Amino acid sequence: MSRILVAGVAVLDFVFHMDEFPQKPEKYRASGASISGGGNAANAAVAIARLGGQAHLASRMGDDEIADLIHTGLDSEGVETSLIKRYPANRSSFSSIYIDGTGERQIMNYRDEKLPSTGDWIDQTVPEGLSAVLADTRWPDGALAAMQLAQRLNIAGVMDAEAPVLEAEAALHAASHVAFSAQGVIDLAGCDDVEEAAMCADTILPGKIIATDGENGVVVINDGAPTWYPAFDITPVDTLGAGDVWHGAFALALGEGRAEADAVQFASAAAAIKCGRTGGRDGAPNRVEVTQFLREKS
Repeated sequence: MSRILVAGVAVLDFVFHMDEFPQKPEKYRASGASISGGGNAANAAVAIARLGGQAHLASRMGDDEIADLIHTGLDSEGVETSLIKRYPANRSSFSSIYIDGTGERQIMNYRDEKLPSTGDWIDQTVPEGLSAVLADTRWPDGALAAMQLAQRLNIAGVMDAEAPVLEAEAALHAASHVAFSAQGVIDLAGCDDVEEAAMCADTILPGKIIATDGENGVVVINDGAPTWYPAFDITPVDTLGAGDVWHGAFALALGEGRAEADAVQFASAAAAIKCGRTGGRDGAPNRVEVTQFLREKS
């Protein structure tokens, strides 16, 4: 079992389904609703656990009822939570999420900006046998500590690069792999074309540059040239958490020793399965499902 350290945000999501996004300041009725754990890093950690890895989550939250619910959800998924710090003087993060009839989503998130930002404690109790590290840009100090740990251990250090990416600029420079969303790489490069933006990022950052672009696929920059991996042909139902599942699966695949091209395909399959299901994190697949999906698509 590969052990992956994941550093970043853990959130509680209040999810509402509707045919169309609200456009006016009126009351609306949802066609469906759920409450589940969320957050880039926490979702990725759950994806890793479902795919057969051992995920260790390092995160910050308040010491409140929201934190209790987040912890309960992570524990039920088998995520190791000893590296989560709870601060009594602060509040935990939560989101209100709208999902329309096409599977697209709008997210309104609250996070306590007064949470202590330090991440130096990540390196104080390192799980034995780590094979890869993943971090999101929502917690810059934690991301930098995680990437520096990966460098010290000489293992893959993957950054989940979401806008505004330059908040975690130091961590991006320390990563072995920077896996951008389309919005993230455009935010860094300042141009509207994902391939052009990824090429630009390759001249700025020392690590391997990857950019996911939804139904357009994934572009990887190899020796200054783009290589595209097409997206799997699916009908999306709910895209919430798909990027987090992708990053978790990618980091796990690298930790298992897979080549980057294989890791991209594995991650894209996991994300595609998730997009075909409702429920955000709850739609993350297991290893058997991903293996079967890839066999059917080959």
